[in-house]
Amino acid sequence: MDKTYPLQMRLNGQEVHLEVSPGATLATALRDHLGLTGTKIGCEEGECGACTVLVDGQAVNSCLYLALKAAGRDVLTVEGLSPNGALHPLQRAFVACGAVQCGYCTPGILLSAVALLSQNPHPSEDEIRRAISGNLCRCTGYLSIIRAIQEVSQAS
Repeated sequence: MDKTYPLQMRLNGQEVHLEVSPGATLATALRDHLGLTGTKIGCEEGECGACTVLVDGQAVNSCLYLALKAAGRDVLTVEGLSPNGALHPLQRAFVACGAVQCGYCTPGILLSAVALLSQNPHPSEDEIRRAISGNLCRCTGYLSIIRAIQEVSQAS
């Protein structure tokens, strides 16, 4: 049996405690140990961005981020964007702008956009493009995604 270690972190505003193996990624801990399947696992190489979550406000590829590295940190997943069931403004804008098609990339892109807007509430289109450049989408062509992020930035 593999040795496990305790992991305590603040996840979506709540303290959580679990046991993980030393090589477990944050994506695996979120999905397999905590049942938060909004974090997608795509390439497992940090290329597609489907696994993007925020750690202390910074977008990270959770497929490469060791779970134990999240000890004592604040982690936000897509499930944490609407804790009371009310959609986050970015989620509402994605729906209104048709920025969601298959939806596989959407959680990661939303979190990349949250990170951007928290640091730069009024980004230019080029800044938005750079912020989501680590998130691959095969369905939308990005224009509706960019428009949705712009709408939220202009509303604040």
